[in-house]
Amino acid sequence: MERELWPLLYRMLRKVGNDFSQKNVSHQPWVIVAVLLWAAVHDRPHSWACRWRNWATTRRRPARLPAPSTLSRRLHSMAVGLLLRALEECIRKTQDPRLLALLDGKPLLVGGPSQDPDAGFGQAAGHKAKGYKLHAIWAGRAVPEVWTVTALNVSEQVVARELLPAVSGTVAYVLGDGGYDGNALFDVAGAAGSQLVVPMPDPNAGRGHHYQSPYRLRCIDLMRGEFGQSLYAARSAIERSFGNAGAFAGGLGPLCNWVRRWHRVFTWVAAKLLINGVRILRNQGLMT
Repeated sequence: MERELWPLLYRMLRKVGNDFSQKNVSHQPWVIVAVLLWAAVHDRPHSWACRWRNWATTRRRPARLPAPSTLSRRLHSMAVGLLLRALEECIRKTQDPRLLALLDGKPLLVGGPSQDPDAGFGQAAGHKAKGYKLHAIWAGRAVPEVWTVTALNVSEQVVARELLPAVSGTVAYVLGDGGYDGNALFDVAGAAGSQLVVPMPDPNAGRGHHYQSPYRLRCIDLMRGEFGQSLYAARSAIERSFGNAGAFAGGLGPLCNWVRRWHRVFTWVAAKLLINGVRILRNQGLMT
């Protein structure tokens, strides 16, 4: 995987990183991100990627490597964050978004005895667990349209209210599971120009005396028709989106033992999504 993806990652990083130079720093932001990505590709701690001997298999590397303390401090700086976003956008704009988007969350678990104060207890595949959750909206591109990471116990509906406005004017339908059935959330999606579609198995749905979002009522009508049923059948692709992100060496698998605290988890997930995005573009012949 290193030999296949690293040259593509490194070339993209150098190209995009030219716009993020800083004064009075020992290492430019692209160097910090290069070390992060090298560690993430190999599923190794950041300190591992700060040692020269661990770069012996490639010539595509910075001339100087930061110390682990420098890397730890700089990884969460504004310049590095902006560069990571720019890299993500570089991958995203290679493809056009689809009119159909998929909304869901992927648990990122830590061990129960973990002392990580930022992790939370919540539901994960039908059982209680401790960790974080990646929330994302995918619209058929190599990286999500928008995503974030929260503790596992944070409500999916609360997070979705923050994510949906980011796809305003981009997608027509957003497919979610039954956990996203809430009038307020339907209104947020409608205000963003999208129709939220979730399962409506209750035959009495929409007949209550409390406020009913017009977008929820439309969803109920959709799901009782053939078009809505065929539309929602496409939601199975969300499992492939999350599954493919971790179905290769260096992908987004269970959190490693050294990835703890929210800021580290967020940066690690950002690196993994970039790696997966480059892999998808390469497989589709859009990046060589």
